[in-house]
Amino acid sequence: MTLPFGIRDTIAKRLCAAIMLAVTGTLVLTWLLSSFASSFALPALDRSGLFEQAASITRVIQAAPPSLRSRLAAAAATSDYQVDWYDDATPVPAMLRIATDTDAARDAWKATMAAVLGDPDRRVVIFRADDGEAYLPALHYDRAGHPDAYFMAIALDDQSWLVFTALQRSWGMYRSIRIAIICAILLLSTLLVSAVTAKQLAAPMKRFVAAARRFGTDPRAPPIEETGPAEFRMAIGAFNAMQAQIARFISDRTEMLAAISHDLRTPLTRMRLRGEFVEDEDQQRRLFQDVDEMQTMVDEALTFFRDNAAEEQSTNFDMAELLRTIIDDFADQGSEVGYEGPDHVVYFGRPFALKRAFTNLIDNARRYACLPSVELSVAADAVVIGVKDRGHGIPPDQLSQVFAPFYRLEPSRNRSTGGYGLGLSAARTIVRAHGGELELRNRDGGGLGAISTLPRSPT
Repeated sequence: MTLPFGIRDTIAKRLCAAIMLAVTGTLVLTWLLSSFASSFALPALDRSGLFEQAASITRVIQAAPPSLRSRLAAAAATSDYQVDWYDDATPVPAMLRIATDTDAARDAWKATMAAVLGDPDRRVVIFRADDGEAYLPALHYDRAGHPDAYFMAIALDDQSWLVFTALQRSWGMYRSIRIAIICAILLLSTLLVSAVTAKQLAAPMKRFVAAARRFGTDPRAPPIEETGPAEFRMAIGAFNAMQAQIARFISDRTEMLAAISHDLRTPLTRMRLRGEFVEDEDQQRRLFQDVDEMQTMVDEALTFFRDNAAEEQSTNFDMAELLRTIIDDFADQGSEVGYEGPDHVVYFGRPFALKRAFTNLIDNARRYACLPSVELSVAADAVVIGVKDRGHGIPPDQLSQVFAPFYRLEPSRNRSTGGYGLGLSAARTIVRAHGGELELRNRDGGGLGAISTLPRSPT
């Protein structure tokens, strides 16, 4: 639903328009039903004037001598009903005197007819063609031609009866039925308009939520189209501006780190060149070792902070095949890593970044423990990758601290055995960039489990 040209599109105005449409729809449907729905379009029986006509005819015929009543009744017939007079000696009055009826609406009609006649105690019987009273052979009407006829019989003072026969319905429905139909029309039109309005109001919000989730994993996601009511367009515009600022910040940070990388390599190179002039071979070896270590630390730190994988486009790939490729790479290096899980699991994400994360986790398990293995499982809305080993585990109070950059459990200064403390940090950063979480858990019986939970649907 869109508002007419020139009217500012807001949520409040959309709700007002929805209410107006619902009311208008109710009025239109009611008018159409009244115009084309036969008896619904007619006034109710107590407002049709039939009672007054019947009362006038009844008074005239009752005042006439019995010899004229049959002819007067026939002359009083109209296109809406026929009139018949039955003498007390015929079977019809005898049946009508014992007739009973439990229909509340008919009881109301009888009371109305008696009140119009000015005699509340006047005996009035109302029945239909499918009631027992209508099957009297002496009752004058075409049973085959008018199977839905209505009858109203009125007792006269001399115990004879006057019977009005409506061969076809010429009045509307009961008031209660009419009100129920109008309420149903109102409810239906309101539900339809509300459903359309709610869907159109929810559509921009769904796009906004989807874009926010995607931006959480892809900083280069395109901006959201500014559509919907003014409030939504303002929120989307603010989000797009924030997204652009964050993207510029990431780009500036990457460029700054690249410059730092270049600037740091220059003095390290000069230190190595100057080390060539150191005559003490032992001091020269130690100097070169420190330079190499600093160079490696700089490269590792820049790789971690720059995270070039963030520029990788997300795509669908086979997670099981990716894990098996990493395991094969370790097998080529002489390290056996077990695998348990399905043969194929399609996942939407950045495969090279995730390969780096799981390689770090498996390398830690291989380096500091034994019997490393990988377990892949699929839940309803997530993919879970567990890298498990049978080592000494990690003290419970340090399970969260090990994710801090440069934090090392291995106390030695030997970087070949202790690493630089960036592997777990990089792995968790990559997993979180996919909207997931990485947790470390000590296993029963010894060992550590690194559990990565990634959302199944693309975000």
